[in-house]
Amino acid sequence: MFSYAGGLVLLAAVLHAGWNAMLHGNRDRHLSMAWMGLVIATVATLAVMVLPLPAAQAWPYIIASGLVHFVYTLSLVRSYRRGDLAVAYAIARGSSPLLVTLGAAVFAHEGISAVHALGIGLISGGILTLALLDRHVSRADVLTALATGVLIALYTVIDGIGVRQSGGQALAYTAWMFLFYWTMPMLFVASRGLNALVTSLRTHPAAVGSSVLGGLVSIAAYGIVIWAMQSGAMGGVSALRETSVVFAALIGRLFLGQAMSARRWAVCTLVAAGAVCLGL
Repeated sequence: MFSYAGGLVLLAAVLHAGWNAMLHGNRDRHLSMAWMGLVIATVATLAVMVLPLPAAQAWPYIIASGLVHFVYTLSLVRSYRRGDLAVAYAIARGSSPLLVTLGAAVFAHEGISAVHALGIGLISGGILTLALLDRHVSRADVLTALATGVLIALYTVIDGIGVRQSGGQALAYTAWMFLFYWTMPMLFVASRGLNALVTSLRTHPAAVGSSVLGGLVSIAAYGIVIWAMQSGAMGGVSALRETSVVFAALIGRLFLGQAMSARRWAVCTLVAAGAVCLGL
């Protein structure tokens, strides 16, 4: 896994953590998601104009993935209205590698070695521990977060299978799937009006700027993941991607002044050990 593809997936995890840190201070998460979706969909629209079409057998997966991403977006919007978003997000991200591994085994007949299974377990277990450490989380929040984790796993497995059917057109597959992100600004405009989106350029320039940058980084981060799943095991790729939660904690400690207890450092070490297992 480590070589070239594994290194790029870890880079994707760092990118993912970076734009999450940028968006952390944005109070209006719906506005941030609208601008992110607008940027992602605009870039995707430009890309599909110049890229070759994916193979015909990939189209059902592109459509299915786009629809699941849409439901996932609605799930995130709901999560924003609940308790501790950071905890819910980490639970969702921590549970997804285990679910991806199971889904890949059932639907793509993927097998993994005992060492790689240990690595996935360490990463998922570590992320879930980070989410729950020193926090009280309601049962309803846990169930909501786990439902989001199921959606993450679902679109990951769909994309993992779909990109292998694309005729080597991972970039085109990604671009066509990202067209569904037009739904984000559409939902925002439907609920608040077009004027609210336009005037935010003047009233919230910093939030819009970080959201635009976050959208660009998000394209690169998930595009790398889809490319890696052409040949890499879905569970391993997913687990490496979700180390972004740990990178986010480290970025928060190093650049945002957030506290990191000894127990949190220990858990981060376990996640790092899991990543090493995936590299063996």
